[in-house]
Amino acid sequence: MTDCWRLDSFNQTLVLAGSGGRLPCVTYWGAPLPKGCDLSAIAAAEARDVTGGMLDANPSLSICPEAERGFPGQPGLSLRDASGRVLRPRLRLLDVEAEESTLTVRAGDAQIGLRYAAHFAIDPQTHVLTLWAEIESEAPVILDWLAAPVLPGPQLSDEMIDVSGRWIGEFQLQRMPWSAGIRMREARTGRSGHEHFPGLILPGRGATNTAGAAWALQYGWSGGHRMLAEELPDGRRQVQFGHASGTELEPVTHAATAPLLVTFSRAGLNGCATAFQRHIRDRVVTWPAPERPRPVHYNCWEAVYFDHDVAELKQIATRASALGAERFVLDDGWFGRRDDDTSSLGDWWVDARKYPEGLTPLIDHVHDLGMSFGIWFEPEMINAESETFRAHPDWTLGPMDQIEGRQQRVLDLANPEVRDYLFDHIGAMLDDHAIDYIKWDHNRLLPHPDAAQTRGVYALLDRLRAAFPEVEIESCASGGGRIDAGILARTQRVWLSDSNDAVERLRIQHDAALFLPAAITGSHVGPRQCHTSGRVLSMPMRAWVAAQRHMGFEMDPRELSEEEAQVLTRVTAWWKANRDWTMRAEIHRLDSIDTSVIAEMQIAEASDRFVVFAGRAGTSAQILPRPLALTGLEPDALYRLELANGQDIGPASRGDVALARGAVELPGAYLMSQGLQLPAAFPDTIWVIEGRRA
Repeated sequence: MTDCWRLDSFNQTLVLAGSGGRLPCVTYWGAPLPKGCDLSAIAAAEARDVTGGMLDANPSLSICPEAERGFPGQPGLSLRDASGRVLRPRLRLLDVEAEESTLTVRAGDAQIGLRYAAHFAIDPQTHVLTLWAEIESEAPVILDWLAAPVLPGPQLSDEMIDVSGRWIGEFQLQRMPWSAGIRMREARTGRSGHEHFPGLILPGRGATNTAGAAWALQYGWSGGHRMLAEELPDGRRQVQFGHASGTELEPVTHAATAPLLVTFSRAGLNGCATAFQRHIRDRVVTWPAPERPRPVHYNCWEAVYFDHDVAELKQIATRASALGAERFVLDDGWFGRRDDDTSSLGDWWVDARKYPEGLTPLIDHVHDLGMSFGIWFEPEMINAESETFRAHPDWTLGPMDQIEGRQQRVLDLANPEVRDYLFDHIGAMLDDHAIDYIKWDHNRLLPHPDAAQTRGVYALLDRLRAAFPEVEIESCASGGGRIDAGILARTQRVWLSDSNDAVERLRIQHDAALFLPAAITGSHVGPRQCHTSGRVLSMPMRAWVAAQRHMGFEMDPRELSEEEAQVLTRVTAWWKANRDWTMRAEIHRLDSIDTSVIAEMQIAEASDRFVVFAGRAGTSAQILPRPLALTGLEPDALYRLELANGQDIGPASRGDVALARGAVELPGAYLMSQGLQLPAAFPDTIWVIEGRRA
């Protein structure tokens, strides 16, 4: 007899089936199944044949594949006893607790005193499934690997898309073909990392951004993860996610994976992307004031670096406010004796040399301008050249002769004494000053990966959030080095990349939208000459790219020409006028036939309006722009479209393009099948088209 269970949302169905007292398998994950269908028939239909060169039966690809049962691939659980002897659990099903939107599967191995539980929950509004697994052992065990509930890889898929990157070059999509063996990604730097964003997309054959089947996963853990996608010799496929292997450094009696967020789409990669965007924004992030509009940021880092002068900072704040900024963030350099990056991390008190009257005069000035005030910390790090290190050299992770990163070391946040010290000093700053925002940075790798360090970071953040619930926190790790659903459960913004080059950001933001919503994705207008690329870009390009996400400025505003200031003020005013719906809009990546064009469409929740951003990141192969096909519209509805930045039409456009003359009204069917003709433009420019249902 086969027992079956299912979870459903409007977009997908997940079916588990099991028999013989063994762990169940996911026998179906895909498009919604009819409510009354026979699940046991579906489980039977999934049974595989047996032929030469195989065992006499197929070992189960269960939610935790077991090596002891002859499974030929990577097991879902690897354990040793406290003396190091390998354990091979034989898990027997104990019970399944099924509710409308949740399933909990419990199993155990009485001989070795082990319990296992797998949890499944589906959100009917966001269409995201959350999966996690945990174990309990009567005796301490060494945990080498624990996977979140294991999912089958789709058979009707030719490739997988995972995410690599580097500093100032995050979110680079890699397409790899399915093939026999394992594709493994493991982040072992102690954070989720520029190099290994914990996400995976499995497009069905022929899927695009806007059409076809797609499956997607992202793992909510900040301390480094392992992902493997394995094709077995018999052709079956499995996908596993968990903490980076071997990061539980001490024997444990309890361990759990982080949440694994997964979703299926019949509308191409965008269906997965928009589900993740909704879920991160509405279920993972907790907002101090959900009703408060997202404020326009000003960050002073690229204006002054470590050279803080109160009078100069007041001038900069005044200028930033006039341009439209609503929050002033004081970056690195305000504490200890911090004149460069070689000293003072850990000394979290105001530098009296730079601020003889403390921070209050600057904060009061910022508030008088109508802006709120934020401040930079890097709490997990310490410089050897600091009072705190000299007093507590034993508070750091790793050997004393370790290779430093950015002249700094890592504090041991698994140590409660260290967490207390940081809570007391950060809390004192928040108690004594009117600060409503923290930029929380993380600028070096750990000397070794350690899950206890990540739990310590979470504990400190949770404690600060409880004590100061009105304070918003940004996760920054040299830009995008720690972006994941685990850190976003404790923060409200991420600094996507240290690159303020608008051409580079155009691509980074475009690919990050597969996993992240606009409301949490910080994007700033950088200096005229970008400090990380040396490229000189126009203000319209810089401003409109920043306006695609949570907008801010990060340059010396005093360098702006009058024309640049007017453009920035105009674009900022546009962003403010539209943020009530754009910060809750769905971001749809468009399938541009012209590979030089990176385009997306932000569609309002009510589906009555949208904005298209079409950036030219290079030179086209042909003379004229190709039409840009839109998506997500009602075929029979009429839409009115017009350029939001028509004043940016330049000498490259000399013809009679309808959109350049003014508003056009076209049916949704035409816009999605034929596409929109854009005016010709030079590289490193962008078109912004507003649309409304007529």
